[in-house]
Amino acid sequence: MDLSALEALDDQGFATIPGLLDPATCGDLIAMFDDDGRFRSTISMARHAFGEGSYRYFADPLPEPVAGLRRDLYPPLAEVANRWAAVLDEPTVPDSHDEYRQRCAAAGQTKPTPLLLRYGPSGYNCLHQDVYGELVFPLQVLVMLSEPDVDFTGGESVFVEQRPRQQSRAAVGRPGRGDAIVFPVHHRPRRGARGYHRVQMRHGVSTVHSGSRHVLGIIFHDAR
Repeated sequence: MDLSALEALDDQGFATIPGLLDPATCGDLIAMFDDDGRFRSTISMARHAFGEGSYRYFADPLPEPVAGLRRDLYPPLAEVANRWAAVLDEPTVPDSHDEYRQRCAAAGQTKPTPLLLRYGPSGYNCLHQDVYGELVFPLQVLVMLSEPDVDFTGGESVFVEQRPRQQSRAAVGRPGRGDAIVFPVHHRPRRGARGYHRVQMRHGVSTVHSGSRHVLGIIFHDAR
């Protein structure tokens, strides 16, 4: 991974990595959505008032390329996570994802969290944070599997930064097919007049106007 792409995390709160997956792999992942045997759980967003659409958590063992992405993306993101931990006086994370998963297991978090999401017309996702337990790796990744303005319209990725004693700040990401966005799970450091402080982050999806939007989500901590 080109680490220079991650510099935008400090400036705008998310970073875009172009061309992480090729179109054929995107199509293969979309086709997996209807294969019940690959998943441990399916969530209807409307049933839980999360939005409109559905998502499915992969079961272990994770299929390729999901397992490969989780393994290969972790080390450079761990560098960012530890740099943030240093300025916020927070615990660091190990360099290896295998070791991090061992920590999750020790904390009772053993369920894999990578997922596929599908939104149809009028689909959306309310602002939220993907926490899942006591241990939270501070960064996560979404990969756009569908082609914007061809497979669907609308459906932008929305990121909201809740700044202390200020109005919240919203930003929109619009990745192309195969592009990835890296963004904070819970909070990130922001430099102020008195040094660094935490700003809370939430993310969601604006309304899909037409078509079908598929996304792969890579979360690095496991769930209880």
